[in-house]
Amino acid sequence: MKIRVGFGYDVHRLVEGRELWLGGVLLPHSHGLLGHSDADVLIHSLCDALLGAANMRDIGYHFPDNDPDIEGIDSKIILAQTMELIRGRGYEFVNADITVCAEQPKINPHIEAMQRCLASVMKVSADDISIKATTTEKLGFIGKKEGMSAYAVVLIEKI
Repeated sequence: MKIRVGFGYDVHRLVEGRELWLGGVLLPHSHGLLGHSDADVLIHSLCDALLGAANMRDIGYHFPDNDPDIEGIDSKIILAQTMELIRGRGYEFVNADITVCAEQPKINPHIEAMQRCLASVMKVSADDISIKATTTEKLGFIGKKEGMSAYAVVLIEKI
């Protein structure tokens, strides 16, 4: 069995007038994440980790932020296409461990819904997707509520 590990990171600015999508779930909040797509930092970090594990570059290579065809795209579509890309190379998802860094809103009440959403899109078990949330103790741009970030580690195996 050949296994590979991938790491992903993403960050986006919080702004008024946008919806807040995280882990494929719409969260009630006064601000949303700014980006070319829906700016779902959790899904973007997961996609980067998956692509990195398969040695397929990064999310910006496959889904560039200057492509008008993907402007405003739902990140769940990007995740589904990322899974097609890695499966096309003969890899299958084993598990993910994801950490979201945000001061607000509280992420914990939404984690199970995010796990179910991601599992459905990826066609895997929700038990194989770990999502955690933390703050930066009011330090830096995240602590000042100017943005959010997410880190993801994944394990894939060659089928």
